[in-house]
Amino acid sequence: MKILVMGAGAVGAYFGARMQQAGEEVVYCARGEHLRAMRERGLQVASIRGDFKLDVAATDNPRQFAPYDLILFCVKVYDTETAADAIRGCLAAGGAIMTLQNGVENETRLAEIFGAGAVMGGNARIGVELTAPGRIAHKTTGTIEFGELDGRVTPRADLIAETMRRAGIFGQLSGDIRAARWDKLMWNAAFNTVTTLTHRTVGEVLDDPDSYALVRNLMEEVRAAAAAEGIDLPHQRVAQLLAHSDRNLRPLKTSTQQDLERGKPLEVEALIGVVVRVARRHAVKAPVSETIYALLKLVDRGARRA
Repeated sequence: MKILVMGAGAVGAYFGARMQQAGEEVVYCARGEHLRAMRERGLQVASIRGDFKLDVAATDNPRQFAPYDLILFCVKVYDTETAADAIRGCLAAGGAIMTLQNGVENETRLAEIFGAGAVMGGNARIGVELTAPGRIAHKTTGTIEFGELDGRVTPRADLIAETMRRAGIFGQLSGDIRAARWDKLMWNAAFNTVTTLTHRTVGEVLDDPDSYALVRNLMEEVRAAAAAEGIDLPHQRVAQLLAHSDRNLRPLKTSTQQDLERGKPLEVEALIGVVVRVARRHAVKAPVSETIYALLKLVDRGARRA
């Protein structure tokens, strides 16, 4: 397959690198010093699965190497419109644009732009960090779960799944990607926000009884908002996510915390704003989410001014 990583930051670059290792033709779209470093020195990955380095095809113009069979859409949510405009006309016939972004609203927007048949939803389950231009550190997990928006198992979905299996990044081909996206939001809305506000790792948040209760209550409010949207996330899922985080994700510094430390805008609306909006629309009480939303907006505004 010919694959474009649209937004080759830490997450996109890692998955692109694994597929390139497996023999796929991969193009990395990035900008600034990160783009320059990849062009001059390649992409260096320090990974729990073993370190490696690749010479890569990197560009700031996705049309340069078009068309593509698969576009991994990995840009920050606030860059969605600009990035979507940049890839217009870049998708091969029968190809797919797979969003690996935070939140649960991106598929709808991309479907409005490109048509529902061109879009897939996906979850990146990974702990990875851009440690320097052209360098990433892979620390936990490293899989993608994805699916067609209508839940069908199509030939192109099977082909992508097989490609990901060869690359060692396949998580699951979901028959209900919308529910899977809300499931991931349940973790992100809790941990991304609280770790960013407190400047603490996942493990440090879990070790304090009060902050543990805070993230648990946030997860329950996301579960209630999802239920109001017709998506049933089992009650035991909250305990499962907390246990998984305690076993496997303790050293993790979330992507939102990394963004704050680098002076980047925060994905406030995609991570917690959406929970508040859905709760308000359905008259579901979400007092903890409301509070975290208000605080994170203030932090984001201060960071943008700075």
